[in-house]
Amino acid sequence: MAERTRIPPLSPFEEQAGFTRALRTGNRIVVSGTIGVEEDGSVWPDAGAQADRCFALIRRYVEELGGRIYDVVRVRMFVTDIADADAVTAAFTRALGHVRPTGTLVAIAALYRPEWRVEIEAEAVIGDDA
Repeated sequence: MAERTRIPPLSPFEEQAGFTRALRTGNRIVVSGTIGVEEDGSVWPDAGAQADRCFALIRRYVEELGGRIYDVVRVRMFVTDIADADAVTAAFTRALGHVRPTGTLVAIAALYRPEWRVEIEAEAVIGDDA
């Protein structure tokens, strides 16, 4: 079994719930659903701005675990209002359009807090330059 490397917990909730925000096992990095929360705990009201923040955080986690943004191979995006699909897709294109990973965007009923409009998760494979 490959060793698992995790980024340090960023909130007490991670320890309480027993999940890891991002981990690397072998050459694979998996990033849990990421909300576009700013350092001060606030979120922008705009779904596109939230998605931009999500992608910035995902990039940071992938890099902390030894990867690069070019290693991202799959992204899943969840929006609470399908009307936000274009804004979130635009953020995806800004962050990863040059990488061209697979991507899924779906509308869901709700996220944990009503001000959260988008959640994004990602997977990366290191050393897969194909």
